[in-house]
Amino acid sequence: MYAAFFRRHGGPEVMETGEAPEPVAATGTVVVSVRAAALNHLDLWVRRGLPGLTLELPHIGGSDVAGVIDEIGPGVEGWEVGDRVALNPSLWCGECEWCERGEHPLCLDFKILGEHVAGGTAERVRVAARNLYRIPDDLEFRVAAAAPLAYQTAWRALKTRGGLKDGESLLVTGASGGVSTAAIQIARLLGARVLAVTSGPENVSRVRELGADVVFDRLETDFAEGVKEHTAGRGVNLVLDSVGEATWAQCLRSLSRLGRLVTYGATTGPRGAVEIRHMFWKQISVSGSTMASRSEFEAVMGHVAAGDLTPVIHDVMPLAAIREAHEVLEAGRAFGKLVLEP
Repeated sequence: MYAAFFRRHGGPEVMETGEAPEPVAATGTVVVSVRAAALNHLDLWVRRGLPGLTLELPHIGGSDVAGVIDEIGPGVEGWEVGDRVALNPSLWCGECEWCERGEHPLCLDFKILGEHVAGGTAERVRVAARNLYRIPDDLEFRVAAAAPLAYQTAWRALKTRGGLKDGESLLVTGASGGVSTAAIQIARLLGARVLAVTSGPENVSRVRELGADVVFDRLETDFAEGVKEHTAGRGVNLVLDSVGEATWAQCLRSLSRLGRLVTYGATTGPRGAVEIRHMFWKQISVSGSTMASRSEFEAVMGHVAAGDLTPVIHDVMPLAAIREAHEVLEAGRAFGKLVLEP
């Protein structure tokens, strides 16, 4: 089959396309004919080489996938060849204590499609049947593919870990990224007021159009001071951050009393300075989040399927343009998701 992959770690130049082994359905699994696959920053990190992650090379990336079932393995019930599906990229064992509690992203053997195993930047991909999500006929494959990883991450971070409620206020950093654009929409769906941080006037305009009530250009202003101004000195109830080191102090300063900060990434570095006295005086809570449980994934995908949430797509490109797609994403030129079609 035709696929996009890398044979060694490095920059976008290591990405190539060519023939790869055909996946074969095994017990409890299906093979999906890929109609669209979306990129995430995770694809860049895997390509560069993550500490402790050992891959069988060449490696096919791509965590976000939508397509049709092409082959069904033994023991799979309730599905037919030709069914339209999106894939849950979370892979869990189903047997450990965390899986028994329904906390799949805390599985002791947790993996992600396209990171630890071959993903969807190919004509076909094999997944467990429990990772299938049925999509309606009127949902485009490219839209369905742009949702799974980003929307489940944002949903769990905001609703489960952050406890965001109707009438509360949220600050989203890195607001032009896939998870952040999802978070802005989800927060509006939950009834929250949204403040956002991005860079450049074009992104400011796009984030505002997406539904953010207030947008700060981090290149022009100290957003923590801006938050104070727009909340009458109170601060926001919740901050959702993926930037990490570069924004950490400002994020904490932006919080109200009993404020919560949820982090799901650290793109500018893993070490954030903390003013401990500030934390205990305002009784701030800090928590981490990653991916989502199966029930959370299905809940947020239900909203995507119903049209309540619409993934932002920066561009749709042929799979043959995989190297260019990596270059665009790595340069920070994408607002929303880059979708590839085989």
